[in-house]
Amino acid sequence: MDCPSCAGKIRGAVERLKGVSDVQVSVMKETLRLGLDTRQTSMEQVEKTVKRLGYGVQFKPAAAGQDSDPDESHSHGGCDGSHAHDHAHDHCHGHDHDHDRDVTMATAEEADTEGTLSWKVGGMDCASCAAKIRGGVENLPGVSDVKVSVMNETLTLKLDEQQTSPDSVEKSIKRLGYSVTPRTAITGNGSNGASSTADEGVAEAVSASPKRWFLHGKGRLVVMTGAVLLAAVAVRLVASESLAYWGFILACLVGLVPVAKRAFSAARAGMPFTIEMLMTIAAGGALIIGAAEEAALVVFLFAVGEVLEGVAADRARSSIRALSDLVPKSALVEDAQRATRKVNAANLKIGQVVVARPGDRIPADGQIVEGTSSIDESPVTGESVPKSKTTDESVFAGSINNDAVLRIRVTKAPEDNTIARIIRLVEEAQEARAPTERFIDRFSRVYMPAVVGAALLVAIIPPLLFGGAWGEWTYRALALLLIGCPCALVISVPASIASSLSTGARRGLLLKGGAVIESTAKASLVTFDKTGTLTAGKPVVTDVQAAADDHDEADVVALAASVEAGSSHPLAEAVLNHAESRHIAFSQGSDARVIAGHGVEASVDGHRSYVGSPRYAEDQGVLTEALKTRIAALEEQGKTAVVVFRDGVIVGLIAMRDEPRTDAIDGIKDLQALGIRSVMLTGDNPRTAKAIADPLGIEFQAGLLPDDKVTAIKGMVAKDRVIMVGDGINDAPALATADVGVAMGSGTDVALETADGALLRNRVTDIATMIRLARATMNNIRQNITIALGLKAVFLLTTMFGLTGLWVAIMADTGATVLVTLNALRLLRFENRQGPTRGGGASVNVPPESSGQAASPASA
Repeated sequence: MDCPSCAGKIRGAVERLKGVSDVQVSVMKETLRLGLDTRQTSMEQVEKTVKRLGYGVQFKPAAAGQDSDPDESHSHGGCDGSHAHDHAHDHCHGHDHDHDRDVTMATAEEADTEGTLSWKVGGMDCASCAAKIRGGVENLPGVSDVKVSVMNETLTLKLDEQQTSPDSVEKSIKRLGYSVTPRTAITGNGSNGASSTADEGVAEAVSASPKRWFLHGKGRLVVMTGAVLLAAVAVRLVASESLAYWGFILACLVGLVPVAKRAFSAARAGMPFTIEMLMTIAAGGALIIGAAEEAALVVFLFAVGEVLEGVAADRARSSIRALSDLVPKSALVEDAQRATRKVNAANLKIGQVVVARPGDRIPADGQIVEGTSSIDESPVTGESVPKSKTTDESVFAGSINNDAVLRIRVTKAPEDNTIARIIRLVEEAQEARAPTERFIDRFSRVYMPAVVGAALLVAIIPPLLFGGAWGEWTYRALALLLIGCPCALVISVPASIASSLSTGARRGLLLKGGAVIESTAKASLVTFDKTGTLTAGKPVVTDVQAAADDHDEADVVALAASVEAGSSHPLAEAVLNHAESRHIAFSQGSDARVIAGHGVEASVDGHRSYVGSPRYAEDQGVLTEALKTRIAALEEQGKTAVVVFRDGVIVGLIAMRDEPRTDAIDGIKDLQALGIRSVMLTGDNPRTAKAIADPLGIEFQAGLLPDDKVTAIKGMVAKDRVIMVGDGINDAPALATADVGVAMGSGTDVALETADGALLRNRVTDIATMIRLARATMNNIRQNITIALGLKAVFLLTTMFGLTGLWVAIMADTGATVLVTLNALRLLRFENRQGPTRGGGASVNVPPESSGQAASPASA
């Protein structure tokens, strides 16, 4: 369940069942909660209804830990039904007896991870392979929560070993024609175990270099089949036709036997209508009717197509593999005596100090303890301009230290550094299938039996009813089977999604799955948090005004810095940074104290000095009417003014403002060029909001608390496809409420985890790039589907009229697969261009509702 559309589908289906009430569906938690009268509908019926929609479902009690008679069930009127997740044990009274139940369904991620196992699967190249493996193991008793990652080449599932052993799972996979190697089991409750295995998967997926195509089993099969086929052709040219005929049969059998074994293994696992089965029937039938040469060629071309799929999959994986290679394999660690020793970077611990020399790649996410240097972060974020960083600033693993020796304290474990998180997010995104992909999956399950049925009718009806030749119509039926093979259609979506995710990761754009890409492509409105998203998140001094001629601006700043020295408040830091940048000398005040809600006071050179709000200065009786006018003018520009005074005499005013990011205007213009509206949501007062929004040309809603932002976005979602961009913990609820939540890369972990995507380069312009990439991906998918279906339609007609035969049929299927794959790989060369992307979201002509207007929390 990946999106609000999924939630709506599930809700609509179960609400129609009798005895169902109070249906609550959470996409974030992947849960369905409802009240159920089991006299009218059983839990099994609810589960079957959800499964028929194409979702996995697992029951968990809604009130774990409650003491009750096992034969007695309860309805918890006002209780939260998610006790099993929250472990909260507050219970309501006044239970109604008998058959009313609060029921919670959840994915296995919400249950504990005890008994979860993982395997490395070799030879898995496309979505069709993944579907085959998933179908093969899902039918085994005791197997649940099956996850297959083509990018990672892994299979993860929950297994009740009392019903099925791990060996049985491995045998089922091997029978399907794939190699399988066990990985570490996930044990324990919570995410730790899960993440450890995921991290091993990251390492496995990206550490080893890919094998050359001819070293794989499928590659060797192509070589063997091709060699025998060429030998048979040579025999026909220089020897007898009859001897060559047996050579073609041998070539066909060499290639067909492994395919047939996989086909019958899949049939025993409950999947009779696979691509391998169609190929087996077609090639076997061709041998029976004496078309050995064409049968051999069909099998050879099919094997070539499978190898090309593997090569394409390796191309998609190579982008992620390159990311992993950015992190150095070794690191120089300091000991207590500051002597260094070389250690494996994968064994670094939080708190250790590492040394990065000029030219070295930084081995871990950390904080600079000593040194100043230019850091090239382009390998990680795509940001081309190196940044100068010094003590207490953060650095990323994989970035390059250009100038000087740095001592860096490790702040994140190797499995949780920026590179590892990017890889993990991309892999999780691969596993989250897009709605279009799921539809095509369901369609192909009906389509393949229909193709077999149609081929059977073509083989039987013309000879029986119209006196047609059995051999001719059987031949045409076999060709129809090959043309009907849905391989190109099945891979049309996941191939494009994989290329898009890899391209985005290289450019610092993370999108968590195909469903997110689809929603992003349809966006018509982007909402921005102000602080830290449209602005830099750090106030800077914009104005300094002396109150009288006997003081200048330097005097005002020096006195304010003396009072603020030692404070970590953002406004204090702005004053101190301004003094440092202007080389203004000051002495630290003594006996400093904070005046709660008003400012700071300290003793400077024996005089009691203050830096406070205008209201505090007025309360102290030192604010004149002339200064009030000046302060009002500054606040009209969205600036925060503080008054600096000493011994009851005003020295001057200092104004500060959190300035817009340098690329904010360009970012908003790029969105306008795509036909997308932009709205700024902020908790600031309307005057400040207007001062920031007007130069950017953006609508705004002001005075919003976090809950008010959620309410505002809910109203927008009802009319538009909404993307929310934010960076702080307070943005997390709004990110979750929007159709797509996007976190700035400098944001908090909570924002990054809650969001559907992330902008690692911290550029406002990247949101338009992300939308262009999403639209290009959806265009690519539509092209792929058109290629897959169009070629089949053309060759279906030519085959039915006897114009083309078996080898053309397999060329149509393999050719469509190759074209779809190559078209998807074009996304790896995606270039960001200005202006709309064809086929994307529609332009919005709805008049602005809040431009230039402040929205109260209530109205928002």
